[in-house]
Amino acid sequence: MSATRAHTKSASVPSADADAADAANADTEAHPDAETGAATPGSDQGTDSEDTLELRLPEELLALLDTEGIDGGGHREPGRDDGTAPQNTAPPYTTPPNTALTTTSADLLGNITDWGPVTTPAGVFRLVPVQVERDLPLVSRWMNDPAVTAFWELAGPQSVTEEHLRSQLTGDGRSVPCLGVLEGTPMSYWEIYRADLDPLARHYPARPHDTGIHLLIGEVPHRGRGLGSTLLRSLADLVLDKRPACARVIAEPDLRNIPSVTAFLSAGFRFSAEIELPAKRAALMVRERSLRDLL
Repeated sequence: MSATRAHTKSASVPSADADAADAANADTEAHPDAETGAATPGSDQGTDSEDTLELRLPEELLALLDTEGIDGGGHREPGRDDGTAPQNTAPPYTTPPNTALTTTSADLLGNITDWGPVTTPAGVFRLVPVQVERDLPLVSRWMNDPAVTAFWELAGPQSVTEEHLRSQLTGDGRSVPCLGVLEGTPMSYWEIYRADLDPLARHYPARPHDTGIHLLIGEVPHRGRGLGSTLLRSLADLVLDKRPACARVIAEPDLRNIPSVTAFLSAGFRFSAEIELPAKRAALMVRERSLRDLL
């Protein structure tokens, strides 16, 4: 699982097969890279012939990236880890979704506000684009949880989280911050981003319309139940359903975050390669449209 700091987040989701690992790793769903225990990727990195296509980015985009720098655009650096959050549960989420996204963001990600809800084994789930005025206290509280701060690096006063959110919402639409709302209650933070237009694309053989995911399970009661993997699978399939041009959903959890890597595997992602990012060594996880019914 992004923002351009050099994405260093992934999703934190435990899977049914990862409950044992989640018990041993209380922070399993705290990292976008933390899920369930998974085997550490081996030396077969980069052997998948399907990942050998080299994307030649447009000159305008390259110039834009050079201008922004690896940390520009309001995105996180590739491979950020997920964190956990305080125990108090937020009230039911009834406020209508944000409708103030720019035309650019609608063009680049297919207008997330129109994706609608999806029924998962855990209940009805939907992504709701963040509205800073409404959602900042909640997201900032999650970012200040001790189990989260080391991975998302957004601890501190609300202004720290606010700057990160606004940089995406006022950017060119490559990354959209969202709340994950399950059965009417906000319980997770997501970033859906165009991996092929992100600095991450410099570190792997990106393909046009690759879509990345970062995830943070915010509420303690939702951790350690395999919920992360359930939501990751459902969200990745939703991306593929709503973005016909997208053939792959990408994530880049930290290799050290075994629970997260395992969660992605349980959610139908496959380990593609180890990649060296500015802030970490990551596992490139891929969920492909062609394999979605097999994994």
